[in-house]
Amino acid sequence: MDTRTADTADIKAIGQVVATVERTQRAKDTEGFLALFHPDALWTTGHGKVLIGFDTIAEFTRSVLPTASWDGEITYEVVHTQFLRPDVAAVKVRQLYRSPEGETEGAPLYIMTKQDDGRWLLHACQNTGVQAE
Repeated sequence: MDTRTADTADIKAIGQVVATVERTQRAKDTEGFLALFHPDALWTTGHGKVLIGFDTIAEFTRSVLPTASWDGEITYEVVHTQFLRPDVAAVKVRQLYRSPEGETEGAPLYIMTKQDDGRWLLHACQNTGVQAE
């Protein structure tokens, strides 16, 4: 199933998770960011660091996000949602960082799972930088 046949409410909910990733990153809201993860999540950072399980993701995030510094703006945009099952979605995101030095792009892939209460959570994620051509 793809976005043409998917439930509109699920598409909207997934978009809200991505918007919350953006908002919490900008605000350096560690706990808000961590609330988006499944307890068994897997996260690979843009620099290739593999974080397995919520506790590892939380430890890393709590050590880097509050002190992160940037002099630009970051945006996240859902560019494609592919439903693998009604409760599992592969979400391709365009991450754009604008600074005085120029733009840097990332292409995260979020595998999200729908919980029994209807919430969508980040379950397996890979943040990949886009190389300038």
